[in-house]
Amino acid sequence: MGTDATTPMTVLVTGASGGVGRGIALACGAAGWEVWIAARRGPEAAAVADEVSAVGGRGRWIECDVSREASVQGVLEEVAATSDGLDGIVHNATSGFSSQAGPIADITLPQLEDHVAVASRGLYLLARHGHALLAARRGSMVVMTSEAGFEGKRLLAAYAMVKAQQRSLVSVLAREWGPTGVRVNAVAPLAASPAMERAFVADPAMEQRVMGRIPLGRLGDATDDIGVAVRFLLGDDAHFVTGQTLMVDGGSCPAP
Repeated sequence: MGTDATTPMTVLVTGASGGVGRGIALACGAAGWEVWIAARRGPEAAAVADEVSAVGGRGRWIECDVSREASVQGVLEEVAATSDGLDGIVHNATSGFSSQAGPIADITLPQLEDHVAVASRGLYLLARHGHALLAARRGSMVVMTSEAGFEGKRLLAAYAMVKAQQRSLVSVLAREWGPTGVRVNAVAPLAASPAMERAFVADPAMEQRVMGRIPLGRLGDATDDIGVAVRFLLGDDAHFVTGQTLMVDGGSCPAP
């Protein structure tokens, strides 16, 4: 990596205007890093950027639609130019339909296309246009996936499908990018978030099922549990870790 242990890093986090993405941004900000909040919701993203600055980092926000190539390319170019480089990319953005549970027959084609556009195409675009920037700094990419992508989740067919796609691409990129010094890993979190709350409301029995299988007896905290794990994978302490999926779920699911 192009920075040493005392040099603040510059990272871009997609979908960081709330929930787990916000937690990741705050954890990185607490390390003194420069954190770009890439999201479609400007006011919320700007508020998170201010929070990052308040905890000791340098928060910035930039409007980004990860499903659109021009948007992704423009964001990466602006971030690199403004910050003189980029050390890490975290793809956290998810479809607005991610928390909607139901049988596959009820999933409409537009809903499926939105899952693919944000989770899968978004990752592809970030990888395609971000690799050169990461290689210049021997940086790292972290993809926020889910146990649904390898375990399967009842009534979450579209979400499980794109999360499996993400994990496959993480494995490919780790091998493809390794010779350039770029590491690629995934994190499968289980955290309290607005999306999780909506999922519990949509499927009332889900809360009992989820909480009943967590040995540590609680959902993770977006900043103190999930965010610090992502920060570890982005940083120098994980310099020999690539191609892995880190389970940050309180023991809910065995490692894949």
